[in-house]
Amino acid sequence: MLTGKGGIRVFQTRLLSGIVLVAAALVLISTGGTILLAGLMLISFIGLFELYRICHIEKSLLGMIGYFAVLVYYINLAVPFIPMTELFVLGFLVLIMAVYVFKFPEFKAEQVFAGFFGVFYVAVMLSCIYQTRMMKAGVYIVWLIFLCSWGSDTCAYCVGVLIGKHKMAPRLSPKKSVEGAVGGILGAVLLTMLYGYIFHRQMNLTVESIFILAGISAAGAVIAMVGDLAASAIKRNYEIKDYGTLIPGHGGILDRFDSVIFTAPMVYYLVRFLIR
Repeated sequence: MLTGKGGIRVFQTRLLSGIVLVAAALVLISTGGTILLAGLMLISFIGLFELYRICHIEKSLLGMIGYFAVLVYYINLAVPFIPMTELFVLGFLVLIMAVYVFKFPEFKAEQVFAGFFGVFYVAVMLSCIYQTRMMKAGVYIVWLIFLCSWGSDTCAYCVGVLIGKHKMAPRLSPKKSVEGAVGGILGAVLLTMLYGYIFHRQMNLTVESIFILAGISAAGAVIAMVGDLAASAIKRNYEIKDYGTLIPGHGGILDRFDSVIFTAPMVYYLVRFLIR
């Protein structure tokens, strides 16, 4: 727990940054459309830059190809011109491998893999926020993504501090406990049920649909932990504390959106196929 003046200042900084993030999310998601898409594209660029930086390709030709792929992908979401997703994937793969071949031995294989992986890990997965927002009643459903990630994380932290004893992943994140994880999942379920009850008319939800959404949130909370721990694993591999310093008290974009990156596609596809 945070103690002393230094700890209080850190808490205040994190709290203020968190409030600003929530306010920005409210504006972007409530507005939706092109504004949201542009905001997510900017966040994706920054997150990809943070990931590429630890791989030392952020300013290289390999990195530029990755940024270009993100631009193409987001433009295609707004104005579709690539008929099949497979064409985008294959075109990007061929292009990035061409850079690897013709620039050999400038790049190592793991840097090429990171260049390819990063676009999907950051940009494509985050874009599911926009795709969820564009669904029927998406202006309400999209908030499930944040209930599953930020909401469950807050519940997990509170429960972990109060009764956490058994370490969940001691080598990756020593402070996370099994009790906290269970609290996070239950917290996400309860928050979703409350949210569904309040906005059931706007979303045209039945009682059954509210329980389905609660189940989706439970799955989202589990995958959010995977996303959080996956980001921690990458940082451990590269021996860094944070991905960046853009968000005071939180780190970089990837430090704050690590769980959102995973919950966004989970919520989008489950809602798409389970809620009618």
